[in-house]
Amino acid sequence: MALRLIVVALFFSSPGVLVAQQPHIVFILADDLGWNDVGYHGSEISTPNLDNLSADGVRLENYYVQPICTPSRSQLMTGRYQIHTGLQHSIIHGCQPYCLPLDEKLLPQLLKEAGYSTHMVGKWHLGMYKEECLPTRRGFDTYFGYLAGHENYYSHKWCAHIPEQGVHCALDLRDGEEVASNYSGVYSTELFAQKTISIIENHQSTQPLFLYVALQSVHAPLQVPKRYLTPNKLITDENRRLYAGMVAAMDEAVGNITLALKQQGLWDNTILVFSTDNGGQPLYGGSNWPLRGNKGAMWEGGVRGVGFVASPLLQQPVTISHELIHISDWLPTLVGVAGGSTNGTKRLDGFNMWNTISKGDSSPREELLHNIDPLAHEIPTSQCDDEVVHDDSWADVGFNTYIQAAIRSSKWKLFTGPQGCSVWHSRSDQSTSESSPSVKRQLKTVMLFDIENDPQETKDVSAQYPDVVKDLLKRLKSHQESAVPINFPRDDPKCKPGPDEAWGPWA
Repeated sequence: MALRLIVVALFFSSPGVLVAQQPHIVFILADDLGWNDVGYHGSEISTPNLDNLSADGVRLENYYVQPICTPSRSQLMTGRYQIHTGLQHSIIHGCQPYCLPLDEKLLPQLLKEAGYSTHMVGKWHLGMYKEECLPTRRGFDTYFGYLAGHENYYSHKWCAHIPEQGVHCALDLRDGEEVASNYSGVYSTELFAQKTISIIENHQSTQPLFLYVALQSVHAPLQVPKRYLTPNKLITDENRRLYAGMVAAMDEAVGNITLALKQQGLWDNTILVFSTDNGGQPLYGGSNWPLRGNKGAMWEGGVRGVGFVASPLLQQPVTISHELIHISDWLPTLVGVAGGSTNGTKRLDGFNMWNTISKGDSSPREELLHNIDPLAHEIPTSQCDDEVVHDDSWADVGFNTYIQAAIRSSKWKLFTGPQGCSVWHSRSDQSTSESSPSVKRQLKTVMLFDIENDPQETKDVSAQYPDVVKDLLKRLKSHQESAVPINFPRDDPKCKPGPDEAWGPWA
């Protein structure tokens, strides 16, 4: 312990670090929040708390997440690409018998080693089939939330078709490892905010706090108390109006959490990170306009994330950053600013971005692997009737271009294989032919885009820059050689609610 305190003291007295003590860290993760769903991106949805917090902090405008839930959360917790944890394909479904590998050392474990009190509220979605997979076994001192990927905002139940058993619906809400059955009818956004505020109010300020708040908002189903709909009554599209109410409830929750930090005297030594887990889902009211694509796809609309850092500890606040940052970077960044060590982890894919965020330094990240998913080519091409045109002219490079993959290097972004829904979903008050899923498009199995000059991915320039394509295909080949086998088992017939009629570990 004495040695750890010496290391921390040395870290926080180092040049350029203005933090006099270990900072409190609050990480708020929204679910399915789209690029065009915050006021400061020009949305018709009002988000005053997010707008004000981000305006006083650092807005991350070249920030990337994964296109779906589990992969983003796994990379946040491990600092490692999903090709290195076996989670390349899809999400962890509730009845699948696996979880984020137990030999991975997670962010809360590293912060506990650095002396932090660690707490989680909200959505886990990293596997629950056995007790060792639960948040309280992976580094969190306390946990309140739900273990699977989605549920009813009021009843806190979800349903699953279990092999050989049929459909079962049950509660998914836990306080620690115990079923929390007394919250039926309480809207989850407000419930999770209340639980978060309670942790803040009961925290001893002499110990550094790590608080991970993984909100259910704004994932489907579209459910929200009526009082949040009134400010959005002029939005004519019903799904968008309901969704806007959900965003308003989330924005209010973030404001209340921030207020609690200030009232408890913690704010001046707090780093608050806000991030979405993936792009918005237009089918349920989300919008990524003007970016192409949606949740579930590696187009910019699926992976360019809303994100910012707010903190009095920032050396250059009131800043818009265009430096390349990825969700896997948070583990080394936060452990670094906490004065901790990442020596106990496997090889990280993330970078320490604190100087990039706080001081405006250049990003140490020059490349970003969005994913390589060999199973995705077995799935129907897309939900939007796009036609995939196979291009075999790159076969000599050695990477199978029929595999779904995407990589970013400097300003370039390369796609291979089928890429899902490729449309530009318009804003709810606009209508264009490009936003109609019924328009059939031809998509090559190899496409190259200049993201800096064409962030909307309108022009494939692979024919003009063949050397760039070859170099990036070689990088994909190198990444694939380092990948571990995909872990995606069938649903377990033994999965079923327990005797308390709640979902939880069954193995």
